[in-house]
Amino acid sequence: MSSLRLTAFVTMTLLAACPLFAQPAATRPGAAEREELRRRARPLIERGLRFLESAQAADGGWRARGSQSDPAITALAAKAFIQHPGHGPGHAVSKRALALVVSYQQPDGGIYNPQVGYANYTTSVALMMLAAAKDRSLERSIQAAQNYLKHNQWDEDKDDPSGKRVDQTHVWYGGAGYGDGKTRPDLSNTQMMLEALHESGLPSDDPVYKKALCFISRCQMLGETNDQPFAQGARDGGFIYSPASGGESKSLEAARVENREFPRSYGSMTYAGFKSMLYAAVDRNDPRVQAAWQWIGRYYTLDQNPNMPGAQSRQGLFYYYHVFAKALRAYGESHVVDSKGLRHDWRADLVDKLAGLQRADGSWINTADRWMEDNPYLVTAYSVLALQEVLAETSR
Repeated sequence: MSSLRLTAFVTMTLLAACPLFAQPAATRPGAAEREELRRRARPLIERGLRFLESAQAADGGWRARGSQSDPAITALAAKAFIQHPGHGPGHAVSKRALALVVSYQQPDGGIYNPQVGYANYTTSVALMMLAAAKDRSLERSIQAAQNYLKHNQWDEDKDDPSGKRVDQTHVWYGGAGYGDGKTRPDLSNTQMMLEALHESGLPSDDPVYKKALCFISRCQMLGETNDQPFAQGARDGGFIYSPASGGESKSLEAARVENREFPRSYGSMTYAGFKSMLYAAVDRNDPRVQAAWQWIGRYYTLDQNPNMPGAQSRQGLFYYYHVFAKALRAYGESHVVDSKGLRHDWRADLVDKLAGLQRADGSWINTADRWMEDNPYLVTAYSVLALQEVLAETSR
C-alpha cells in the first residue's frame, strides 16, 4: 500500500467517529409486543437470578475454576442483580459482590487478580458493573478504571515487544489486549474496553474511540476500508478476531471466495465490531456499518455462532447471545431482514432461544466447552444480561 493511500485510510478512520448527521430514530416494538416480551422474559431472568443467588460464595463472589471467587464472573453476575428492579445496587447480594470486586482494584487503577491475568477483560466488566450501580461513592474507582483501560490501549506512546513504535501504521494501533503490555490486541478485548468506557460515560469524541476505530476497521473483512494485505479484495463485511499475524480468526477453517482464501469472519466478532463502531458514533450510512449490517442479515441465526464451521459453531455461543443483544439494541432496529427477505423480531427470537436452553435449576451452560462456557455462573450471567438488554430497549 502506498503511503498516500495509507494516510488517507488512517485519516478517514480517525475522523469517522464524528457523525455527518443525526441517526434516525430507533424503531421499537408496540405496547402489546412490549408486554408480551416482559411476560416471557421476566420468569427466565428470575429463575436465573435465583440460581446465581443460591451459588454466591461467602466472600460475595462466584467461582471460575477452583475454589477462589473470580472478579470478572462476579462483576458480570453482580451487574445482572444491580440492573434488576427486584434487587438493585442496595440489595445484599449486590453489595457483597460489589465489595469483592472493588477489593481487586490495583494501584494502577485496573480491577483484576494479578495472579490470573486477563486484566483488560476483568477491568472492563468490573467498570460496567460499577457504572450500573450509579453510586457517587464509586466515582474514584470508576475514574481510575477508565484511566487504566485508556492507558492499556496500544498507541504512539508504546513500543511492541520487538521495540517497534506502535504508530498509526502499526497493525496493533488502537487495539487492546489482555493488559500485560506484551501480547497483541484483539477485537474481543477491544470491544470490551469500548463498551466499558461507553457505559461509564466516556464521551464518544474521546481520542480512545478514534484510535480504536483504526484497529476495528482492520478487523473487518472489507477491502474497501481495510488497509491490511489479508483483506484486499474482501467484500464479506464481517469481522475476525485480530488483524495481527496476517489476520487471525478463531475459526479453524478459512473462507474460500473465488479461489482465494480469507480469514473467516464469524458472529460474535461481527456483532462486537458492529457495536463498537456504533459506540464510537460512526454514522449508520458509513460503508463499514452498512457492510456489517448486511452481514448480520445474511447470516442471521440464534441456532449457532454464525459462520463458524461444524462443531465450532456451538463454541462461544452465550458470549455471542450477549453481544448480539447489546449490538442490536445499540443499532435500534426492532427487526433484522435475513437473506431470504424474512423479517425477524430479534428480541422475541432471543427470548425463545434462551427459554429453550434454560435448565431446570434456572441456569444455562454450554456443553461445547470453550472460553469457559462450561461454567454455569458465567453463562447464566451472560444469559440474564442478554435478556435484560431485550427489556431495556422496550422500557424507554
